[in-house]
Amino acid sequence: MKLSVIIPIYDEVENVDEMHAALQAALTAYDYELILVDDGSTDGTAARLEALAAKDPEHTCVVEFRRNFGQTAAIAAGIDYAVGDVIVLIDADLQEDPADIPMLVEKIREGYDVVSGWRKERKDAFLTRTLPSRLANALISRVTGVALHDYGCTLKAYRREVLEGFRLYGEMHRFIPAYAGGVGARIVEVPVTHRPRLRGKAKYGLERTFKVILDLFTVKFLVSYANKPIYLFGGLGILLDLASLVVLIVLGVRRVLYNEHLVRSPLLQMVVMLFILGMQSIMLGLIAELLARTYHESQAKLTYTIRRVINRPGPQA
Repeated sequence: MKLSVIIPIYDEVENVDEMHAALQAALTAYDYELILVDDGSTDGTAARLEALAAKDPEHTCVVEFRRNFGQTAAIAAGIDYAVGDVIVLIDADLQEDPADIPMLVEKIREGYDVVSGWRKERKDAFLTRTLPSRLANALISRVTGVALHDYGCTLKAYRREVLEGFRLYGEMHRFIPAYAGGVGARIVEVPVTHRPRLRGKAKYGLERTFKVILDLFTVKFLVSYANKPIYLFGGLGILLDLASLVVLIVLGVRRVLYNEHLVRSPLLQMVVMLFILGMQSIMLGLIAELLARTYHESQAKLTYTIRRVINRPGPQA
């Protein structure tokens, strides 16, 4: 089988040469290609990637964005340009070890469709990185029904067919296993090596946890209700109507028995208003997400723009 290893890169000029050499050493036994996606780097990374592509034109393809579009867009572009039967994702910061890739590929050969890396002994700051990640992973597993210890680990391997049929938007790359699980993919998680960052700066902080929680609403909706949205919207509407009816009955009883004018209470009105506004905000967010996807997919619009591609004529059909 042919491997396509996709590496999203943003301002990693100090790491790309060593990462490229480590990938070559780890993949000598395979028919492989490296898709290096430069996500609008400004520190000289693009020049280093161009040199690597010139040195290894047989295996190395560089996709250079015009500006920074984010990790999800970089991964989506890598998938578009890849031709392998197996897609492997890995970060460029050298915290994930390319030597673990053969272990993931072996699991694919055993019949699994998705092999997810698990940074069991994570070498990041506990309070700002590890603890929020654990909480987010537990929440994602609970909501999506696909139980993984480490959704945030980029090091994963996929059969190409499980990545077909949907496009990646926003910051949704970490939820690919949940999408794959929704179409019946066989998923396994394996511990992988995690090393402390030695050079360069981390691109994510504590704020990413809040983005993950917001994205989780979208993932749950798309996985469970995209084909039957009336079950969600209609169900919530019925519940709200029933709740309002119960409150109305309670107010009526209190009016008859105790002569209390609860309807005039500003606190009651505020609670009802805030609750309804909160539900409307979530619903409108989900509808907007679907409208954005319809806009892009109906017009075949990509979520990124390419400045140039080295060693590849164009995206695969």
